[in-house]
Amino acid sequence: MEELEWNANYKLSWHDFKGQPNPDTDAVAVTASGITFSYSLQRRNKKIEGFKTIVKAFFYPEHSWCKSEKVDAHVLGHEQLHFDITELHARIFRARITKVALNDSLPQIFQEMHDTIDLELADMQHNYDSESAYSINVEGQKKWKDSIAIRLKALDKFKSKG
Repeated sequence: MEELEWNANYKLSWHDFKGQPNPDTDAVAVTASGITFSYSLQRRNKKIEGFKTIVKAFFYPEHSWCKSEKVDAHVLGHEQLHFDITELHARIFRARITKVALNDSLPQIFQEMHDTIDLELADMQHNYDSESAYSINVEGQKKWKDSIAIRLKALDKFKSKG
């Protein structure tokens, strides 16, 4: 499956939206994005002595679509912000991981952290769409854009390397 990793130097274009539009919805575009997470544990005598994690924010072109006759640069900005919100949550996740202490429950802790960040991400995506009226509310859209930019900057040291 094709995927684009979030990158500060790359902005989505309508060419990235390769999925089949859903004719049964009023939506003019849909961004499919998410966070992937993996980890490895270093053990000695069955005791966990260290770990490595990989957290990435991805955009999925085949599952993202647009009705090209109904979209414009403003709508593209709305969709880009969905992807930026995914990156924000990847950064939050990475920041939380730095606070995890070594213990034998790491697999369960990591799973709970991943589940929690996925729920928080879905919740924010929903709130963003509601408060921006899916980009129709220009003032709401601007408020979200400014807020996410500030939050991304605050977590800059945890940004995706992509």
